[in-house]
Amino acid sequence: MQSTIYYKPSTSHNFQLPWKSTKNPAFKTFRLSSKTLTLTNSLRPQITFELEGGANDGFQPSNPVKLPVVIQRHGKVSRYFWDGSRVRLLRVDGDGVDGGGSGVPFCFDLDKVVEASSLAIRNFFIPKQVSENYIGYVKWKFLHRVFSSTLQVLATQAMFRAIGIGYSRSLTSAAALNWVLKDGLGRLSRCIYTASLASAFDTNLKRVRFTTSMLFTFSIGVELLTPVFPHHFLLLASLANVAKQMSLACYMATSPPIHRSFAIADNLAEVSAKSQIQSVCFDNLGLMLAAVLNMLLKNNQRLQTGLPFILYPIFSAIDLFGIYQGLKHVHLQTLTKDRLEIIIGSWISSGYVPSPEEVSKDEEINFMWSKGKEPLRIRIGCLNPKAQLSKLSVMTMQSVSNEDHYFICTEIFYQGLAKTREQGILLCIREGARTADVIMGLLQACYVCKALRSSMWESTTKASDSSDLILKEWFKLIDDSKRYVQQQFGPLNEQMMVRGWALKNILLNTEEQTRYSYMDD
Repeated sequence: MQSTIYYKPSTSHNFQLPWKSTKNPAFKTFRLSSKTLTLTNSLRPQITFELEGGANDGFQPSNPVKLPVVIQRHGKVSRYFWDGSRVRLLRVDGDGVDGGGSGVPFCFDLDKVVEASSLAIRNFFIPKQVSENYIGYVKWKFLHRVFSSTLQVLATQAMFRAIGIGYSRSLTSAAALNWVLKDGLGRLSRCIYTASLASAFDTNLKRVRFTTSMLFTFSIGVELLTPVFPHHFLLLASLANVAKQMSLACYMATSPPIHRSFAIADNLAEVSAKSQIQSVCFDNLGLMLAAVLNMLLKNNQRLQTGLPFILYPIFSAIDLFGIYQGLKHVHLQTLTKDRLEIIIGSWISSGYVPSPEEVSKDEEINFMWSKGKEPLRIRIGCLNPKAQLSKLSVMTMQSVSNEDHYFICTEIFYQGLAKTREQGILLCIREGARTADVIMGLLQACYVCKALRSSMWESTTKASDSSDLILKEWFKLIDDSKRYVQQQFGPLNEQMMVRGWALKNILLNTEEQTRYSYMDD
């Protein structure tokens, strides 16, 4: 059997293409046809097919042929049909068809309306392909943005009252000068803060984000005090704006890595765009809440003036709680020194590599100055010549060879206001070391640290770290830890890759990026 397709353009040129389909069973029922499928384009061609046995052999437009192609879009399921003259895309409802002229009566279904509405809202706010924890993050972001926006409106109203806007005795030029001065000081402080904490935005993202959020909340409280001390408006407003600008700098710097942690299909731009939509909508709800509060109290000026001081502690607590809980839903896959310590600690203890979600639960979101107070902490960097160096550290440096990419030694530092003498482990990395070398060095340092914590060796070294026995035990521990690293690095690296960790780079702060160079004199 042979079937032919005719192509008839609008011009007078005609041509014919033979199409043999005897070897394909799918085409055995098709031949030349007078049925026409019209495709609308600039040439307006006509493509015709003919069913074998004629056009009227049991094939009616009221009984369309289902084509094996289904489209799911915006919560609707549609299917392609051939009705004898053209291909139609009709919505499928169960086993029936609902497509414009299908004759199916309209039936209002509240459940379907609610489902369609919720799906439309979800598509408006939520990106297509994001991780499962993104919904929880958005819920806490909603709580945070609404109450933060309400507080900002109340703070702005307080500053307007303090500067005298709306009163005849206020001077417009003086008010504008004060406003410009406080903005200028805030932007200058923002530049200084950003330059000083550039690397901390990556290595301590959650800690810095939450700390600066507390700073932002503090700035709103300072702005609320401006009507109480109107003569010190410039001082209070400048102090508040400095804190706001620092918080804004941190927000802008930390948002891209947070969005990247949710974008599972490299759709970072979509996640960022949806985040802006969420922020605008949530902030507008906060504006509406502030407007409603003002309308309810418009006849009581005294209560309206005191309302911000009543709402500030409540709304601030809700705001910070929302930020704190939202950051717990951020699971960063990039490696830092702190995250790598958690992973290696779990591997040494139980031979298990935790996922980014599990490490995120163990990450501390606290003040920056409360970090690193655990005993025998590990530091990456170089020895401080101004600090007290033990003979053990000197002997360790003397044993470094050209083949080593790092070395481990002990260091003594003083911690806290009381200057308590503490001992720690220092990992010094050589210039040109790879990411694998850093992981191996930290793996060895964690092994050494655990061995020291589980013995009395630490207290012995504090008393006499220059004895021959201590030196012998130290170098024996270093040799044992090197053998451990050679055995465990391969399985550890493989498991980290399986668990979804990004092994290309390790994010280190400015101090941790310090490297040494080997010189053989």
